[in-house]
Amino acid sequence: MEKRRPFINIILTVILIALSAVFIAPVFIVLLNSFKSKFSISQTPFVLPNNDTFVAFQNYITGINDTGFLSAFGWSLFVTVLSVAVIVIFTSMAAWYIVRSGGRFAKLTYYLFVFSMIVPFQMVMFTMSKLANSLGLDTPLGLVFIYLGFGAGLSVFMFVGFVKSIPLSIEEAATIDGCNPMQIFYHVVFPILKPTTVTVAILNTMWIWNDYLLPYLVIGTDYKTLPIAVQYLKGGYGSVDMGAMMAVLVLSILPVVVFYLFAQKYIISGVAAGAVKG
Repeated sequence: MEKRRPFINIILTVILIALSAVFIAPVFIVLLNSFKSKFSISQTPFVLPNNDTFVAFQNYITGINDTGFLSAFGWSLFVTVLSVAVIVIFTSMAAWYIVRSGGRFAKLTYYLFVFSMIVPFQMVMFTMSKLANSLGLDTPLGLVFIYLGFGAGLSVFMFVGFVKSIPLSIEEAATIDGCNPMQIFYHVVFPILKPTTVTVAILNTMWIWNDYLLPYLVIGTDYKTLPIAVQYLKGGYGSVDMGAMMAVLVLSILPVVVFYLFAQKYIISGVAAGAVKG
């Protein structure tokens, strides 16, 4: 059995390398074609740029100018940062209340949060967009509260698992020292929730930054986020400037890829902490 283990490890390593190549290949192809002319992209999409097809940064300049990239980047950044902050703060407080209260209402609330995770977005998107319009939530700020509703299910689920591992004696000691509930949460409980907080923030950042359908339904084209801005490279009769589109896609995914590479270790540690301790 010991002799077979190195061979199995080699096989697993080869399989994982192959899977990594499969996932990285589309990103590499997009990056590759962002430096080629739009005609050569459709003819030779998998060939490296040469003297005839290489256009340097012309696609990036065209894409930035035609899509209003800087404005779209600003709106995406605003919506993402504010939404993630709101989700982290409110869902962590809700999870703490659910665990420490322990009543029927708290359990019912928790089950409703969990149930919201299994409801497909497509089932509620039309009624949601109509309600958002009626309530005046069809703005970037209103979109933040809608993201809170859709992101609360998974976030509360993860926070509840971790809050259960926090000894109640720590909070009782803070109460004896004169802390009120808000002070107990923000000065005692919330710092302990750091692993899960980082995980929740990362997962929601990747989701909100790349989301297309919800911003398109709620705020439309009045406040373009990056996924919406990309579609403005489509011309009449279905024509698309593929070079500029590839360049804008690279600029759009670059921030979240860099963010994920620096923070990926926290996802594993946070999920494991919530699962084991919960």
